[in-house]
Amino acid sequence: MTGTGTRRGLGASVVAGLTGVALLAAGGPAHPQAPDGSTPSAVAPPVLTPAVSTGTEGLPSAAGLQAALGQLTSDKALGTLTFAITDGGTGKLLLGSGETTPSTPASTTKLATSVAALSLLPPQTRLTTKVVHGATPADIVLVGGGDPTLTGLPADQIRIGGAPVDADTAPASLIDLAAATATALKAGGVTTVHLGYDTSLYTGPAAHKFNDGVNIGPMSSLMVDEGRVTATQDIDAPVRVADPAAQAVAEFTGLLAAQGVAVDGKPAQAQAPANAAPLAQVQSPVLPRLVERLLTNSDNTLAEAVARQVAIAQHQPVSYDGAAAAVTQTLGGLGIPMAGVQLNDGSGLNVHNTIPPIVLTDLLSLATSADHPQLRPVLTGLPIASLTGTLGTRFTAAQGSADGAGVVRGKTGSLSGVNTLAGTLVDADGRVLDFALMTRTGADANAARAAMDRIVAKLVSCGCK
Repeated sequence: MTGTGTRRGLGASVVAGLTGVALLAAGGPAHPQAPDGSTPSAVAPPVLTPAVSTGTEGLPSAAGLQAALGQLTSDKALGTLTFAITDGGTGKLLLGSGETTPSTPASTTKLATSVAALSLLPPQTRLTTKVVHGATPADIVLVGGGDPTLTGLPADQIRIGGAPVDADTAPASLIDLAAATATALKAGGVTTVHLGYDTSLYTGPAAHKFNDGVNIGPMSSLMVDEGRVTATQDIDAPVRVADPAAQAVAEFTGLLAAQGVAVDGKPAQAQAPANAAPLAQVQSPVLPRLVERLLTNSDNTLAEAVARQVAIAQHQPVSYDGAAAAVTQTLGGLGIPMAGVQLNDGSGLNVHNTIPPIVLTDLLSLATSADHPQLRPVLTGLPIASLTGTLGTRFTAAQGSADGAGVVRGKTGSLSGVNTLAGTLVDADGRVLDFALMTRTGADANAARAAMDRIVAKLVSCGCK
């Protein structure tokens, strides 16, 4: 195992805290406008101030950590384990094993996507779905803006992670878009239209290389309810349609009809006129809320959509490859050491992605840095052990890891034979620690996860001097 060492280039100043995160107020956005040219009001991150230890004195020692963890890191259920444990205040490596070894990250890839997006794009960024006029007043084009969370559900039926939404988290409504479009058309005396739809924002293959039609379906810049067969925003109903744009257009056509506007003929692909003023539009929640959602629920489709926004900002192709290149480029520009990092998507479904454990803790350290307050949603979006998202049923007494319940925040990752967990916690002495555990094993996935959770729970209960 590797003992203490210094991580360079991050300059992190700890502001993370127990279950929540101690957040500093953000400065002004780096960019004056959202990608669609609009200037909605800026959204400041929340400010929380729990007391945590932030100095360099009293850090856990390598010997103390090794003694506390004992045989936990040798549990056979873990198979091959690589890991890094770092000080959340400085990014200093406290203990590791294979911490620089490129490992399959699975959905902890979403940490890289989220850091890149929040560092590059303004916090008031929203994804816009709009309707514009075509060649004549009776020709309209539904234009996809890359918002997979656009919903066809009535407001009172929307649930995300089983909970109702509020004004900040409510997705854009296709129902509202149809109503506003119909109102504008009828004001001009138009009640029958020819409908086109524009999906030109995205390029490259629609299907993920490891698409199973369940965890992710074909990507399109025009989708409703992430292209699920059943209209829902809930991650627990994931089966996808083969043509999400056609699904969205069909729903929109029906909603227009309900508003007294008929669509003449079959809707067809069309290019929206350049710089056409919106006849009507709806917008997603702001980027920080989207990032929190994709992390808490490990939302693959939303992660790929956010990665494509990074590609747009970096002038890369708006595709899987272009998004991966853009995220890589952005992280390198932030000073993240990129040796051993290979990204092929934004969600982590690609089995050829590699990220060393130390890079995952570097990303977390950057998100807690006083120099990067815009990255706080990476921390607030992490599932809370035994309470929310993909950690909702983990860190329990039955699993021997209850000490982590409510204290650990972490991003999970799972592929066949691969289980990962990266996040932050506060130990018994009030020190914030970042951690990344990455396994490859033939053991039962639940057994591997429980073994990882026991390691992390021990870090919570141990001062480890």
